[in-house]
Amino acid sequence: QVQLVESGGGLVQPGGSLRLSCAASGFTLDYYSIGWFRQAPGKEREGVSCINYSDGSTTYTDSVKGRFTISRDNAKNTVYLQMNSLKPEDTARYYCATVVYGTYWYDNYFGSWGQGTQVTVSS
Repeated sequence: QVQLVESGGGLVQPGGSLRLSCAASGFTLDYYSIGWFRQAPGKEREGVSCINYSDGSTTYTDSVKGRFTISRDNAKNTVYLQMNSLKPEDTARYYCATVVYGTYWYDNYFGSWGQGTQVTVSS
């Protein structure tokens, strides 16, 4: 079965850090660009960050620039999202998906959404 599984979320205080993992099951990530998305209650799903499969280039939404870092380890078939200096506004459920890398990568995802992983930033 082809699937992406998110993990690593949890409860953290403002200013804290978390590392999310997106692990591929049933296929190899080497040839796929991967995007991280998040969705808070009452809000639409938002594109957070994306990494290109071909050259490893990355992009971030303005609200997380300088705080989040996306990376990949093809040997482990996993993409990571390192989140530092977390803010309450980062509270959301985080998902990953295969995407077409480009200006509108966040509108060019494919596959089915999984369960995601919950990130809660609170004192």
